[in-house]
Amino acid sequence: MPNIKLKIEYEGTEYVGWQYQINGRSIQEEVEKAIKQILQTDVRIIGGGRTDAGVHARGQIANFFVEREIDIKTLPRSLNAVMPHSIIVLEASEVEPGFNARHDAKSRSYSYIISPEPTAIKRNFCWQLFQKLDVELTQKCAKQILGIHSFKSFCRTETDNHEYRCDVLESEWIRKERMLVYKITANRFLYGMVRALVGTMVNIGRGHTVYEDFQKILESNDRSSAGMSAPAKGLFLEQITY
Repeated sequence: MPNIKLKIEYEGTEYVGWQYQINGRSIQEEVEKAIKQILQTDVRIIGGGRTDAGVHARGQIANFFVEREIDIKTLPRSLNAVMPHSIIVLEASEVEPGFNARHDAKSRSYSYIISPEPTAIKRNFCWQLFQKLDVELTQKCAKQILGIHSFKSFCRTETDNHEYRCDVLESEWIRKERMLVYKITANRFLYGMVRALVGTMVNIGRGHTVYEDFQKILESNDRSSAGMSAPAKGLFLEQITY
């Protein structure tokens, strides 16, 4: 059975997230429907990153098994012809039978975009925040989480996860054109972790929380001590590394 790997880009605005949910359309559902239409067989795809409702992706990775040989070269074009315009397959390849898009990932990279001024065209792809931020403070916070830490303070309380330690390999704020972008790479992420980190750092950057409290929040293992979750529309899954 060939094991097919896909690289997928999508706008998450109108979806409940990557995974199937009973309350709306998911990315997984739409991709599986397209595969069934093209290959005339039911498949279940495995996603490398479980993005939440409203979150976007430039480099989602998925894999699935199919019971017959297929034309890999034409598969992206065929799938894109029948999928919603908000989802496209960028690449397709056949990989070794043991490859698993989720469990074999070494790291994942996300970005979060903030616009300090009104934008009509990019309104679904950023947090429009019109308060002045002290970027030096947000940058100092970002550097504090490099390395291995427990991120229970930045994890949604309704998760059933019992392991909260993550190894953060990259964490920085940069200016890109007229936007402020937070970039983070880690070996794993907790449910809601990036949005909670951004919300907490933004609170410090705009003076709602003092900088000295950030380390205390990180060490408290208490979600109620951290800031709000930043809006989903500013978050992008950029890359998954294997």
